[in-house]
Amino acid sequence: MEGCTATDLKIDSKKNCYALNAEAMGKIQEETAVSTKLEPGIYVIRIRSGSFGYQNDANNIGEPIVMLWIYGGKFINKKTNLEVEATWSTLNGDDDTLTLEVLKTTNLCAFFFDSYIEDNERELIISRVKM
Repeated sequence: MEGCTATDLKIDSKKNCYALNAEAMGKIQEETAVSTKLEPGIYVIRIRSGSFGYQNDANNIGEPIVMLWIYGGKFINKKTNLEVEATWSTLNGDDDTLTLEVLKTTNLCAFFFDSYIEDNERELIISRVKM
C-alpha cells in the first residue's frame, strides 16, 4: 500500500512488565473485582450493556471496556487455543467476545483499572453464556 508505514513495538517480558505481588492480586480477587465461578463447559463472555465512564460528566460517553482475570482452574482460551490455569484478558467494545472451554472449575473476575476513581460513573454488565 502506498503511503503505509508499519512500525514494531517490542515489549520485553521483564523490563516492560508491571509486576503484581500476592497482596495486590489478593486485593483484586477479594475486594475489587466482581467474581463468579465457571463450571466445566464452553462459555462465551461479552459486554451485554453499559460502559466505563472516566468522568462524572453528561458529555462523556464512556467506554465499553473491562479487564478480566481468569484463574484457579484449567481452561482453553479459544483465541489462543492454549490450555492454561490463569490468564488476563479484556473485552473492548460491545462486539468483543471471549470464548473459554472450561476443563476444571475456574474463577472469572471482572474489574477496571483507573488512576482516579472518584470521578467514575456508570456501570457495565458482562454476560457469560454457557453453550
